[in-house]
Amino acid sequence: MLDLDGTELLPEEIELIQHPNTGGVILFSRNFSDINQLRALTEHIKKLRKTELLIGVDHEGGRIQRFRHGFTRLPPCRVLGELYDEDRRQAVALAEATGWLLAIELLAMGVDFSFAPVLDLDRNKSQVIGDRAFHHSPDIVIDLAKAYIKGMRKAGMEGVGKHFPGHGWVHEDSHTAVPRDLRSYEDIMLSDLIPFERLINAGISAIMPAHVIYEKIDRYPAGFSKIWLTKILRERLGFHGMIFSDDISMAGAVVQGTPLDRTNAALEAGCDMVLICNNRKAVYEVIDNLPQESMPASHVRKMRMYGKGDKIQMSELKKSRDWKKISSQISCLDREPELDLDDDEYQA
Repeated sequence: MLDLDGTELLPEEIELIQHPNTGGVILFSRNFSDINQLRALTEHIKKLRKTELLIGVDHEGGRIQRFRHGFTRLPPCRVLGELYDEDRRQAVALAEATGWLLAIELLAMGVDFSFAPVLDLDRNKSQVIGDRAFHHSPDIVIDLAKAYIKGMRKAGMEGVGKHFPGHGWVHEDSHTAVPRDLRSYEDIMLSDLIPFERLINAGISAIMPAHVIYEKIDRYPAGFSKIWLTKILRERLGFHGMIFSDDISMAGAVVQGTPLDRTNAALEAGCDMVLICNNRKAVYEVIDNLPQESMPASHVRKMRMYGKGDKIQMSELKKSRDWKKISSQISCLDREPELDLDDDEYQA
């Protein structure tokens, strides 16, 4: 899965999209100027291949919302967690409404899915997670995340839980460092891992692992670890959905060698699709040297991630009673983000 430079496809990007090793495109704020341009861009991407590519985006709400003008401003997930402490029923209902609104607006633009929701626990340690997490309680995260994904599915979109097995305990940001979690497997299993296990049991379709080294379990970051992805996620937890790597251009991934080394390591560990962002040289290195092997199981998992249902145009969507009501409810929840991040450099 690769990224694009701007609001229209460059000739070299058209060639990259048509390469058989390209499986998807991830969009950033630099790829968006207005809703008409975005719809034209996604239509162009999907016309370039007989088998459509997946189009994804990090669109969580709060400080991580790639598209703003013309879209409803979504709140950070922590707002829903704070509401939960006051009124569980209202918070769960609003979580479902938020998931539906996020999904229906993106689907109207031809975007298949968002890398959401965050299942990390808010331990008041990780600034990069921070208000992106619903809550510090695993049970509350589970309750809200289930409702959020229920809303997404009502609109026709599958969710992606991240960052397995939990990024909230470490202070370091994996975009700029190699975080190390010193806890035992038992400690992680009894806390951070619980939301992932429960959402897997509830049928979540995709998961993204963390670029964090859990030293007492494996010497590799989770996204490159056969222990985490194959033995624990696939075998012990029984997850049969799509595994997306986090961006292998991040600092937390460089311990795995060259971009091609990282890609091979992620695929061998159990990832179905590898993200390469903000590094066009690395994209060429990978797609030109990676074997073009058939991966039937990954293909089946990938098919589940395409957007479903009638893809209504945004102009028609905004005329609907449901959109007007829910957009008004959710936009009132938004607040100023705790930390501004550069969308064009920041991934997942």
